[in-house]
Amino acid sequence: MTGSKPHDASKTREKAEAEKQRLDDALNEGLKETFPGSDPVSVTQPAQSKADDRIKRHE
Repeated sequence: MTGSKPHDASKTREKAEAEKQRLDDALNEGLKETFPGSDPVSVTQPAQSKADDRIKRHE
């Protein structure tokens, strides 16, 4: 027995589905706000490049 309950898996699945829906909604909103545009919209932030280490940004 692993100690996990059957409903734990369904809660995890529901959370994953909710997160996917949130990201899909954010992407759709970004597409609507930038249409027509030449560059595609990205929901995620790209990783820093080596050149980014030399640039100091104030956040």
